[in-house]
Amino acid sequence: MKRRLALIAALMGMPLPALAHPHIFAEARLEVIAGADGTISELRNVWRFDDIFSSSVLMDFDKNSDLKLDPSELKEVAETIRTSIADYGFFTSITSNGASVSVVKPEVFNVDFKDNQLLVFFVAKPEKALALKGKLTIGVYDPTMYTAIDFAKDEDMATEGDGFKVCKRVVVRPDPDEVMAQNQANLTEAFFNDPAGTDMSKLFATRLELTC
Repeated sequence: MKRRLALIAALMGMPLPALAHPHIFAEARLEVIAGADGTISELRNVWRFDDIFSSSVLMDFDKNSDLKLDPSELKEVAETIRTSIADYGFFTSITSNGASVSVVKPEVFNVDFKDNQLLVFFVAKPEKALALKGKLTIGVYDPTMYTAIDFAKDEDMATEGDGFKVCKRVVVRPDPDEVMAQNQANLTEAFFNDPAGTDMSKLFATRLELTC
Protein backbone atom coordinates (compact mmCIF):
# COMPACT_ATOMS: atom_id res chain seq x y z
CA MET A 1 0.00 0.00 0.00
CA LYS A 2 1.38 3.38 -0.96
CA ARG A 3 1.28 5.36 2.25
CA ARG A 4 -2.29 6.60 2.68
CA LEU A 5 -3.35 6.41 -0.94
CA ALA A 6 -5.85 3.83 0.26
CA LEU A 7 -7.90 6.71 1.65
CA ILE A 8 -8.34 8.09 -1.85
CA ALA A 9 -9.53 4.68 -2.98
CA ALA A 10 -11.89 4.52 -0.05
CA LEU A 11 -13.36 7.91 -0.83
CA MET A 12 -13.76 7.21 -4.49
CA GLY A 13 -15.10 3.71 -4.63
CA MET A 14 -14.45 1.26 -1.81
CA PRO A 15 -17.42 -1.17 -1.66
CA LEU A 16 -18.83 -0.94 1.85
CA PRO A 17 -21.90 -2.41 3.51
CA ALA A 18 -25.12 -0.49 3.18
CA LEU A 19 -25.72 2.06 5.92
CA ALA A 20 -22.00 2.37 6.72
CA HIS A 21 -21.05 5.44 8.70
CA PRO A 22 -19.19 8.21 6.86
CA HIS A 23 -15.48 8.58 7.55
CA ILE A 24 -14.79 11.52 5.25
CA PHE A 25 -16.72 14.79 5.22
CA ALA A 26 -17.14 17.46 2.57
CA GLU A 27 -19.10 20.68 2.42
CA ALA A 28 -20.61 21.10 -1.02
CA ARG A 29 -22.18 23.60 -3.37
CA LEU A 30 -24.05 22.71 -6.56
CA GLU A 31 -25.10 25.13 -9.30
CA VAL A 32 -27.50 23.72 -11.88
CA ILE A 33 -27.34 25.74 -15.10
CA ALA A 34 -30.15 25.94 -17.64
CA GLY A 35 -29.35 26.66 -21.27
CA ALA A 36 -31.27 28.97 -23.56
CA ASP A 37 -32.95 25.93 -25.16
CA GLY A 38 -34.78 25.00 -21.95
CA THR A 39 -32.53 22.10 -20.99
CA ILE A 40 -30.06 21.61 -18.15
CA SER A 41 -26.66 22.32 -19.67
CA GLU A 42 -24.34 21.57 -16.75
CA LEU A 43 -23.98 20.97 -13.03
CA ARG A 44 -21.16 22.87 -11.35
CA ASN A 45 -19.79 21.22 -8.22
CA VAL A 46 -17.56 22.49 -5.43
CA TRP A 47 -16.49 20.17 -2.59
CA ARG A 48 -14.44 21.25 0.44
CA PHE A 49 -13.03 18.29 2.36
CA ASP A 50 -12.38 18.00 6.08
CA ASP A 51 -8.96 18.76 7.56
CA ILE A 52 -8.03 15.17 8.39
CA PHE A 53 -8.69 13.77 4.94
CA SER A 54 -7.11 16.83 3.32
CA SER A 55 -3.94 16.30 5.35
CA SER A 56 -3.80 12.68 4.21
CA VAL A 57 -4.04 13.76 0.58
CA LEU A 58 -1.22 16.23 1.13
CA MET A 59 0.97 13.49 2.58
CA ASP A 60 0.23 11.15 -0.32
CA PHE A 61 0.76 13.55 -3.19
CA ASP A 62 3.41 15.96 -1.90
CA LYS A 63 6.20 14.11 -3.69
CA ASN A 64 8.84 16.80 -3.21
CA SER A 65 8.00 17.12 0.51
CA ASP A 66 7.63 20.90 0.46
CA LEU A 67 4.38 20.74 2.47
CA LYS A 68 2.26 22.04 -0.39
CA LEU A 69 0.73 20.69 -3.56
CA ASP A 70 2.37 22.05 -6.69
CA PRO A 71 0.43 22.35 -9.98
CA SER A 72 1.65 18.97 -11.21
CA GLU A 73 0.72 17.34 -7.90
CA LEU A 74 -2.72 18.95 -7.94
CA LYS A 75 -3.23 17.67 -11.47
CA GLU A 76 -2.44 14.14 -10.31
CA VAL A 77 -4.91 14.43 -7.43
CA ALA A 78 -7.60 15.68 -9.81
CA GLU A 79 -7.10 12.86 -12.29
CA THR A 80 -7.01 10.25 -9.52
CA ILE A 81 -10.35 11.43 -8.18
CA ARG A 82 -11.98 11.84 -11.59
CA THR A 83 -10.96 8.33 -12.64
CA SER A 84 -11.91 6.72 -9.33
CA ILE A 85 -15.45 8.09 -9.01
CA ALA A 86 -16.37 7.31 -12.61
CA ASP A 87 -17.86 3.96 -11.57
CA TYR A 88 -20.15 5.81 -9.19
CA GLY A 89 -21.57 8.26 -11.71
CA PHE A 90 -19.33 11.00 -10.32
CA PHE A 91 -21.51 10.96 -7.19
CA THR A 92 -24.24 12.62 -9.28
CA SER A 93 -27.81 11.32 -9.27
CA ILE A 94 -30.40 12.70 -11.72
CA THR A 95 -33.90 11.47 -12.47
CA SER A 96 -36.33 12.89 -15.02
CA ASN A 97 -39.93 11.85 -14.40
CA GLY A 98 -38.63 8.81 -12.55
CA ALA A 99 -36.05 7.73 -15.16
CA SER A 100 -32.36 7.85 -14.30
CA VAL A 101 -30.14 10.16 -16.34
CA SER A 102 -26.39 9.51 -16.46
CA VAL A 103 -23.68 12.14 -16.75
CA VAL A 104 -20.67 12.08 -19.05
CA LYS A 105 -17.09 12.10 -17.80
CA PRO A 106 -16.35 15.68 -16.70
CA GLU A 107 -14.00 17.56 -19.00
CA VAL A 108 -13.45 20.25 -16.39
CA PHE A 109 -12.04 18.75 -13.18
CA ASN A 110 -9.72 20.74 -10.96
CA VAL A 111 -8.52 20.64 -7.37
CA ASP A 112 -6.87 23.16 -5.08
CA PHE A 113 -5.47 23.14 -1.57
CA LYS A 114 -6.25 26.21 0.53
CA ASP A 115 -6.31 26.79 4.29
CA ASN A 116 -5.31 23.15 4.81
CA GLN A 117 -8.37 21.87 2.98
CA LEU A 118 -8.70 20.04 -0.31
CA LEU A 119 -11.09 21.73 -2.76
CA VAL A 120 -12.57 19.91 -5.74
CA PHE A 121 -14.22 21.73 -8.65
CA PHE A 122 -15.85 19.93 -11.56
CA VAL A 123 -18.59 20.33 -14.13
CA ALA A 124 -20.92 17.42 -14.90
CA LYS A 125 -23.18 17.33 -17.95
CA PRO A 126 -26.19 15.09 -18.62
CA GLU A 127 -25.49 12.28 -21.07
CA LYS A 128 -28.58 13.22 -23.06
CA ALA A 129 -30.68 16.35 -23.45
CA LEU A 130 -32.48 16.97 -20.17
CA ALA A 131 -35.52 19.14 -20.70
CA LEU A 132 -37.02 21.17 -17.88
CA LYS A 133 -40.34 19.36 -18.06
CA GLY A 134 -42.20 17.38 -15.46
CA LYS A 135 -40.40 16.37 -12.26
CA LEU A 136 -36.64 16.30 -11.97
CA THR A 137 -34.52 15.35 -8.98
CA ILE A 138 -30.82 16.06 -8.59
CA GLY A 139 -28.60 14.81 -5.78
CA VAL A 140 -24.88 14.61 -5.06
CA TYR A 141 -23.86 11.82 -2.71
CA ASP A 142 -21.53 8.86 -2.23
CA PRO A 143 -23.55 5.65 -2.75
CA THR A 144 -21.20 3.74 -0.42
CA MET A 145 -21.93 6.26 2.37
CA TYR A 146 -18.22 6.35 3.17
CA THR A 147 -18.19 10.07 2.40
CA ALA A 148 -20.75 12.53 3.73
CA ILE A 149 -21.36 15.32 1.23
CA ASP A 150 -23.21 18.06 3.06
CA PHE A 151 -25.15 21.01 1.71
CA ALA A 152 -25.24 23.28 4.76
CA LYS A 153 -27.85 25.68 3.37
CA ASP A 154 -30.65 25.21 0.85
CA GLU A 155 -29.01 27.99 -1.17
CA ASP A 156 -26.01 25.69 -1.66
CA MET A 157 -28.15 23.84 -4.21
CA ALA A 158 -28.63 26.72 -6.63
CA THR A 159 -30.27 27.11 -10.03
CA GLU A 160 -29.28 29.61 -12.69
CA GLY A 161 -30.91 30.46 -16.01
CA ASP A 162 -34.20 31.74 -17.39
CA GLY A 163 -35.41 28.18 -17.96
CA PHE A 164 -36.02 27.77 -14.24
CA LYS A 165 -38.60 30.57 -14.21
CA VAL A 166 -41.27 28.01 -15.05
CA CYS A 167 -40.15 25.60 -12.36
CA LYS A 168 -40.97 25.21 -8.69
CA ARG A 169 -37.95 24.16 -6.66
CA VAL A 170 -37.50 22.63 -3.24
CA VAL A 171 -34.52 21.18 -1.38
CA VAL A 172 -35.48 17.92 0.32
CA ARG A 173 -33.58 16.82 3.43
CA PRO A 174 -34.80 13.33 4.37
CA ASP A 175 -35.15 12.51 8.06
CA PRO A 176 -32.98 9.38 8.65
CA ASP A 177 -35.34 7.98 11.29
CA GLU A 178 -38.32 8.32 8.96
CA VAL A 179 -36.41 6.74 6.08
CA MET A 180 -35.44 3.79 8.27
CA ALA A 181 -38.98 3.34 9.56
CA GLN A 182 -40.55 3.52 6.10
CA ASN A 183 -37.99 1.29 4.35
CA GLN A 184 -36.82 -1.15 7.00
CA ALA A 185 -37.80 -4.26 5.05
CA ASN A 186 -36.28 -3.00 1.81
CA LEU A 187 -33.06 -1.89 3.50
CA THR A 188 -32.64 -5.24 5.23
CA GLU A 189 -33.36 -7.19 2.05
CA ALA A 190 -31.00 -5.00 0.01
CA PHE A 191 -28.18 -5.56 2.48
CA PHE A 192 -28.50 -9.35 2.58
CA ASN A 193 -28.90 -9.60 -1.18
CA ASP A 194 -25.81 -7.46 -1.79
CA PRO A 195 -23.71 -7.05 1.39
CA ALA A 196 -20.94 -5.41 -0.66
CA GLY A 197 -23.08 -2.33 -0.99
CA THR A 198 -26.30 -1.03 -2.52
CA ASP A 199 -27.57 2.33 -3.69
CA MET A 200 -30.24 2.53 -1.01
CA SER A 201 -28.18 5.43 0.38
CA LYS A 202 -30.01 7.68 -2.10
CA LEU A 203 -32.95 7.58 0.29
CA PHE A 204 -30.93 9.51 2.84
CA ALA A 205 -29.32 12.03 0.48
CA THR A 206 -30.21 15.72 0.28
CA ARG A 207 -31.70 16.42 -3.15
CA LEU A 208 -33.04 19.23 -5.29
CA GLU A 209 -36.52 18.64 -6.67
CA LEU A 210 -37.78 20.65 -9.65
CA THR A 211 -41.34 20.66 -10.94
CA CYS A 212 -41.60 22.37 -14.32
